[in-house]
Amino acid sequence: MSAALKAGLIGLGSMGRHHARVLAGLEGVELVGVVDPMGDKNGWAQGAPVLSTVEELIALGIDYAVVACPTALHEEVGLQLADAGISALVEKPLADTVEGARRLVDAFESRGLVAGVGHIERCNPALLSLRARLEAGELGDVYQVVTRRQGPFPHRIADVGVVKDLATHDIDLTGWVTGQTYTSIAAHTVSKSGRPHEDMVSAVGQLSDGTMVNHLVNWLSPLKERFTSVTGERGCFIADTLTADLTFHSNAAVTTEWEALRAFRGVSEGDMIRYAIPKREPLLVEHELFRDAVQGKPADICTLRQGLRTVEVAASVLESATGGTTVLIPTDRGQEQEQEQEPRR
Repeated sequence: MSAALKAGLIGLGSMGRHHARVLAGLEGVELVGVVDPMGDKNGWAQGAPVLSTVEELIALGIDYAVVACPTALHEEVGLQLADAGISALVEKPLADTVEGARRLVDAFESRGLVAGVGHIERCNPALLSLRARLEAGELGDVYQVVTRRQGPFPHRIADVGVVKDLATHDIDLTGWVTGQTYTSIAAHTVSKSGRPHEDMVSAVGQLSDGTMVNHLVNWLSPLKERFTSVTGERGCFIADTLTADLTFHSNAAVTTEWEALRAFRGVSEGDMIRYAIPKREPLLVEHELFRDAVQGKPADICTLRQGLRTVEVAASVLESATGGTTVLIPTDRGQEQEQEQEPRR
């Protein structure tokens, strides 16, 4: 039996505490240290030693680290880990700037280190099932992807706005479930909370195969919503990632005697199917995949290069909103080659 991997955690905030909980119980992994300059006044470190600096954590001889500190610190901490030859799972978004994300990609790739981004929606049961069904061609041609991600204001977020904090979820999951990349985006934002960052964004974009995308994201709503719909030739899939439910609304094949409807050559309402799917905790699945990747096993993790692409699209959203124009997004050949080589698992 191989020895347990030694893992470290950087950050004990709202996400870090959940990472600590999962790491502490993860098979084949030992949580050997947690870094947080504020200490652990809430007891979230699961009994692991709480350290003040990343250097102290590196000195423990860890195999990999989870980076869950504020987004603005991702680049600095990630580069420290790469320089030390340590693999890393970085919370999303990869970095707060495109340039910072590129530096992280170069640092880890040049050293041949395993590194990933915590785009946790990729591990949501509803989206995993949706992706598999799209890959199997169950929807036929895909026409449109629509997402809505709304909820109350998160006082914990101070370093980025809603585009980099929340919309990056939708940007990544849209490209991931469809297997396509963004080619253009047009967006509007508003800022109502009195902070320098935007609180709401509405965006319309296009993917490389011509699919239209619509994103509505805000943290100004008392309603919490996590909605993804994919409409295509044979109907519409709807995923609720809060409840991990997936439903399919099919196009009806029945004829109608109602003259006004019969004259409309569109689709008509058909059967609705609600799928029964296993519902494992997405964060646990994410950690299992990254552990396997560090051990050299096949694991479908979100790579740093894919995380970089999401940061690039998010930057284009903000550029569009600022300039009032549609922004064309160049194709990333590095990511396309990566997707072509990556086996489906």
